[in-house]
Amino acid sequence: MSMPYSSSGTAPVGYDRGKDDTGLKISQIETFCTPLIGFVRVTAEDGSTGWGQVSTYNSDLTCEILHRQVAPWALERGMDALEAVIAEIPLREHKFPGTYIRRAMAGLDTAVWDWRGKVAGKPVTELLGGSTGSIRAYASSMRRDITPEDEAARLMALRDTYGFDAFKVRVGAECGQDRDEWPGRTEDIIPTIRNALGAKEALLVDGNSGFSPARAIKVGRMLEDNGYEHFEEPCPYWELEQTAEVTRELTIDVAGGEQDWDLQHWKRMIALRAVDIIQPDILYLGGMGLSMNVAHMGQEAGLPCTPHCANLSLVTLFTMHLLRAIPNAGRYLEFSIEGDDYYPWQRDLFLDNPYTITDGKALVSDEPGWGVEINPEWLAKSTYKCSARD
Repeated sequence: MSMPYSSSGTAPVGYDRGKDDTGLKISQIETFCTPLIGFVRVTAEDGSTGWGQVSTYNSDLTCEILHRQVAPWALERGMDALEAVIAEIPLREHKFPGTYIRRAMAGLDTAVWDWRGKVAGKPVTELLGGSTGSIRAYASSMRRDITPEDEAARLMALRDTYGFDAFKVRVGAECGQDRDEWPGRTEDIIPTIRNALGAKEALLVDGNSGFSPARAIKVGRMLEDNGYEHFEEPCPYWELEQTAEVTRELTIDVAGGEQDWDLQHWKRMIALRAVDIIQPDILYLGGMGLSMNVAHMGQEAGLPCTPHCANLSLVTLFTMHLLRAIPNAGRYLEFSIEGDDYYPWQRDLFLDNPYTITDGKALVSDEPGWGVEINPEWLAKSTYKCSARD
């Protein structure tokens, strides 16, 4: 572990930190990161702690933003003031809007929720109004570098071993502008997976912003003909009108929203009925509170919420707690099937694996907070930084 860096977390002159806050205050915010993943530990003035996480990928940059642009507004604020702090940060940092601020805010938010759960002796989902229990999961493939036949074989093996009855594969090329990963792969994989798994399994695809509306509609018709039920991010996600056009033309459910962090953009997406299923990502959006907000917006519009959680860091665990707490939870939890061979950075993150699939379902336990401990050996190899009050 590198030598600790301490900062006073000094807020700009004229800002009254802690005004009207009650209860224990945040005294220290620490990050432990690599370029791919960053964990956050929040410590209260009595020494009690909670663990959270910033978003994966470029996590070292995100952790730096947390210390510079999130911690100064959070230190010496009460743990019970989290919602107010999360609302204030985008205003205080208004010259720096965008995804990195939200990815950093998520580290603070999720760590405080863990702290709250531990103090209350309850899992986070109960604090959010939900309950513990099982969640149906779909086996989510992240790969395009695999033949349809090989993909089908590994999905059948997962079905037989873990009882999955829902599966998602990739079509097109990521942001591909109508290019395929290789010629004909999309036309091949859609019927290959259906024929291999049979008629009963629920099948989904992810386009990753790969298609124009015309091409997306053509692919969507193929999906409908083969009994698929979910077409994710068919068009460039920033082109809402394109996605809305596809949604209007198809009977298959169109899903999207994983990239979106701006609540105004979410309001517009829902008002346009651009998608049939909303997919906020807790760590892209800024944490549990903002994700609950988006889920509520979807509920009011009659839209189910199936959050994006594409790896087995803490984001999938956060999503499990969220799904057990919202009334408009979608049909299943996204569950990445990529192991250490594909995502080696996932290796040895936790003391005990929180992700056990039995009969195709994941389980939210009744352990306090998130119910998981970060592996000390992993922490010892990470880059450490600390922001603390004077």
